[in-house]
Amino acid sequence: QVQLVESGGGLVQAGGSLRLSCAPSGIIFSINAMGWYRQAPGKQRELVAAITRGGSTNYADSVKGRFTISRDNAKNTVYLQMNSLKPEDTAVYYCNVAARYDYWGQGTQVTVSS
Repeated sequence: QVQLVESGGGLVQAGGSLRLSCAPSGIIFSINAMGWYRQAPGKQRELVAAITRGGSTNYADSVKGRFTISRDNAKNTVYLQMNSLKPEDTAVYYCNVAARYDYWGQGTQVTVSS
């Protein structure tokens, strides 16, 4: 069974940057959108950013201008560049791939200290 492998989370001070990466462990056919979600303690999972196969992007208002999503279609890899991080960005970040089925990563912790 194909899994999504995430990397790049960690602890960073406010104002710092992190780059998340997500790649499938095998082949996923007919990928439509790829994206990142996050879930903070006591809160619902929310969309952070998404990108279609054609490159159209969508961002949560709270991250616009600070985060950038990109993808490498040849590698089926999606990235999330996070700049000017704030303590309220602290959450577990999950990668999502929308294809014939929905795939989810195991989550990577991002902690931003004030």
